[in-house]
Amino acid sequence: MQFKLRLTVAVALAAACGIAAAQEQVVKIGHVAPMSGGQAHYGKDNENGVRMAIEDLNKQGVTIGGKKVRFEIQAEDDAADPKQGTAAAQKLCDAKVAGVVGHLNSGTTIPASKVYNDCGIPHVTGAATNPNLTKPGYNTTYRIIANDNALGAALALYAADKLKLKSVAIVDDRTAYGQGVAEVFKKTAESKGMKVVDTQFTNDKATDFMAILTSIKSKNPDAIFYGGMDVQAGPMLRQMEQLGLTKAKFFGGDGICTAEIAKLAAGAKTLDNVVCAEGGASLDKMPGGKAWKQRYDQKYPGQFQIYSPYTYDATFVLVDAMKRANSIDPKKYIPFLQKTNYKGVTANIVFEPNGELKNAATTLYTYKDGKKAAVQ
Repeated sequence: MQFKLRLTVAVALAAACGIAAAQEQVVKIGHVAPMSGGQAHYGKDNENGVRMAIEDLNKQGVTIGGKKVRFEIQAEDDAADPKQGTAAAQKLCDAKVAGVVGHLNSGTTIPASKVYNDCGIPHVTGAATNPNLTKPGYNTTYRIIANDNALGAALALYAADKLKLKSVAIVDDRTAYGQGVAEVFKKTAESKGMKVVDTQFTNDKATDFMAILTSIKSKNPDAIFYGGMDVQAGPMLRQMEQLGLTKAKFFGGDGICTAEIAKLAAGAKTLDNVVCAEGGASLDKMPGGKAWKQRYDQKYPGQFQIYSPYTYDATFVLVDAMKRANSIDPKKYIPFLQKTNYKGVTANIVFEPNGELKNAATTLYTYKDGKKAAVQ
């Protein structure tokens, strides 16, 4: 009799668990960034932000459409390559994820945005800054960071107005991001009376910049602007020191504004000459920046780079729209995404009609003793 009672209880518990599981729905959030190659440190940081957000959301016990939701990440690697970026986007479309956070690079995000638009899945980037991303006007494309128009202009204005520099050489890596931010810097610098004495280009796989820098040195500019990522900027700073280009300021956008650049510069004194721009407030001035960063460092020690607070917020922005729409169906929640007014870690997030962040902040940084510090 006792055995029968135990068996009945066990069956009842199993049935209850089965009902609970049936009532719980799994919602997948896609994430794409370079998880391999020279930019993998950015990708890992971005992915960490999404994973941290999903863990926090699952602790909240979110209910949508009368069902408890468990969020999962579907992470893909685009290796900072546009072709792999569109392939990853199509894979997420085929998997019918509810939304996507990404991509990192403008060169992968722009072509991927068409894929997401065609399959009706929204994506929010916290890293890609080329203004062309939002020009098609897709209702599936959103950015929660300032674009290159803000970054390039802020750097050029600082160079001309604050530092009183007269001449600059410009180098870019021929990517959508690198070219875009370099063009804005050049246009703004020239409008302020600065002379562009040399224009050079490289690529996002290069490591040797001696020929470019030797040509630039002969023009004796007050500054060099580099449109690209820290993977090239670090070695460039080392080679500038070797060539005696130790007085020239070194400007760049958020692509070089990382903790990693100090390691890549390998002790070069030219790191002290760096001035870089990020599309957002400094961590200390973000609404929830300090407390969030402490939690991040405990969870992912030594992995923070730059964009993870934004990918964290991007994940919450997607879910916030789902909650307000009471639906995980993109067709139903996209109109709510457009009307976002979300108090995030990075900012109060409200979108312009084209998906750009309203009132996006920009912060300039320098490096002191190998550590990034906001320009006061």
